[in-house]
Amino acid sequence: MPALRVFVVDDEAPARRKIIRFLSQDSEVSVVGEAATGTDAIAGIQKTSPDLVFLDIQMPGMDGFEVVRALEHVPQIVFATAHDQYTMQALDVHAFAYLLKPFDEVRFAKVLDDAKRQHARRKDGEMTAQLRALLDEVQRRQHGPQRLLVQQKDRAFFLAVEKIDWAESERNYLNLHVGRDIHTIRGTIDNLEQKLDVVHFLRLNRSAIVRIDFIRELRPWFHGEYKVVLQSGDELTWTRRYRDRHPELLLNL
Repeated sequence: MPALRVFVVDDEAPARRKIIRFLSQDSEVSVVGEAATGTDAIAGIQKTSPDLVFLDIQMPGMDGFEVVRALEHVPQIVFATAHDQYTMQALDVHAFAYLLKPFDEVRFAKVLDDAKRQHARRKDGEMTAQLRALLDEVQRRQHGPQRLLVQQKDRAFFLAVEKIDWAESERNYLNLHVGRDIHTIRGTIDNLEQKLDVVHFLRLNRSAIVRIDFIRELRPWFHGEYKVVLQSGDELTWTRRYRDRHPELLLNL
């Protein structure tokens, strides 16, 4: 089996040396290049056509996500990031491997082993779709909070989405619960989900989304589902299909 060709990108030289040192201990890996900036990373990746890239996200100038956007052919990526809850949540949701800095050799070896297995069964179309979804979510986050136009009788106003306690769909409409008020707008739950920060909101089922801080209690239910009791006293069902969106909420249950 040919060696896995790996490219390393990090703006900090000690971090690059650490990754390269760990990689050099694996006989199934060949380091084909390294870069300290986004511009050099793009040129180096295009020149060497690696199978796998260890890519730092937080870099000055051009960050890791911008590097990915600029590549014509995207190899398999393992993102490296300092503690950033939003970024880690986004990577988890879209099934991307990442190294949380600082990391040790044990954690690195596990991520590398996972990357090898994924590379063996990788499908380019599937990877491209995952990356597109991840980058779209990151771009929405970078553009700041979203607002929805709410029309109420003879007036209209913009509602910041982070103020929504929970939302439910009803045919082609959405009922937005904000405190004691309910605002009805035209739209779908899928489109609303795209506007919400996955760190703070949880999709419970096909028709409901809730702000995590608005959850008062989780109760185990039938067939692996959960009853979600909200601060308002309303009860919703968290179905198995959406349960993997925030597995950390279930750790102490």
